[in-house]
Amino acid sequence: MLRKKHILLGITGGIAAYKLPLLVRECVKAGAEIRVVMTESAASFVTPLTLATLSGNDVVVGTIPKMTGNVMKGGTWHIHTAAWADLLLIAPATANVLAKLAHGYSDDAVSTLALAFTRNVLIAPAMDADMWNHTATQQNVSLLRELGYTVLPPDQGELASGLIGPGRLPEVYRLLEAVDAELEKSRRDLTGKRVLITAGPTFEAIDPVRYIGNRSSGKMGFAIARAAAQRGAAVTLIAGPVALQTPRNVERVDVESAEEMYRAVMKRRAKANVIVMSAAVADFTPASPAKTKFKKEAMKESTLDLPLRKTKDILGELTREKSDAVIVGFALETERALFHAKKKLKAKHPDLLVLNDASKEGAGFNTDTNIVTILSRTGKIDRLKKMTKYDVAHEILNRVARLL
Repeated sequence: MLRKKHILLGITGGIAAYKLPLLVRECVKAGAEIRVVMTESAASFVTPLTLATLSGNDVVVGTIPKMTGNVMKGGTWHIHTAAWADLLLIAPATANVLAKLAHGYSDDAVSTLALAFTRNVLIAPAMDADMWNHTATQQNVSLLRELGYTVLPPDQGELASGLIGPGRLPEVYRLLEAVDAELEKSRRDLTGKRVLITAGPTFEAIDPVRYIGNRSSGKMGFAIARAAAQRGAAVTLIAGPVALQTPRNVERVDVESAEEMYRAVMKRRAKANVIVMSAAVADFTPASPAKTKFKKEAMKESTLDLPLRKTKDILGELTREKSDAVIVGFALETERALFHAKKKLKAKHPDLLVLNDASKEGAGFNTDTNIVTILSRTGKIDRLKKMTKYDVAHEILNRVARLL
């Protein structure tokens, strides 16, 4: 994947920076064009002259670069450089730069470029074990992944301090493998397409403070939104109540109830080329929500009768319209999973149905991994192995792209 690709390398101030000249050389040998951007502290560990010589391009150091060439000069260098590249690799990424990226700071060359970059960003952290294991660092890593960055786990081994633990920058060959894999996922096969995605649970009001809900975290739908945006689509994400950050380059619409989600989908369905219904929409909602809070003391009986009514079938209504959009449905089951999924596929006729068996370890709600089976309307059944939800998202989109 490296051949004829444009790679940006952002180097920050860690001792592991000494490994990066070899990475630059290997990228060039593989047929890529590579440009290097450095923080001023990174220049204390590896010289810009070395990197410029190996890459054949000017090296940016500092927020306002001083360069003799004309490739990336001027106060808008970061905008033009970001538009040029297929991928940005930040390595080594210090704890400091992880915090900056997670919270949108742009006070050096690398963080400024990252904020302007709209395509795939691959981050390779490197630091001492205690810094890596610190709660703040781990929170920043989680936040970066939610935002749509790919963060490589550091290697375990001997560190510059002499201690043993996690925090080593992966070896050059592993960084090259990661770059290659990220470029594969960043192919722009959805450019010009509009993708509408639902994610998360819905909350159905019992009274102003209580609701009926489910355990969906929204992680699967958010992963699909992130992957679709990386592949060039214009993505609208309709999200139920979740505690997740919006992926980069994604338009987000927040809703709460099944009725609100229905209206949001129906309002936007006509312009969509792809509709992915990954939300866990409630099947039932209280028939008459109370306008004031129920008082336990006022109840004469020890039980509460709560009449429920069915919610609208969003997926069923979409497939009945016979639009040109590719429609992907989801089914979460806990027993006789494939039987129920086939039944849902036959009843609702989506182009693809993604079966999620919540009884399997590593699948279902509130996990970062999933184990799914993808059923096609043509009768094909693909059973996927356990993988991250981000990788599952790309597997789904691979099949969507072939149907478009």
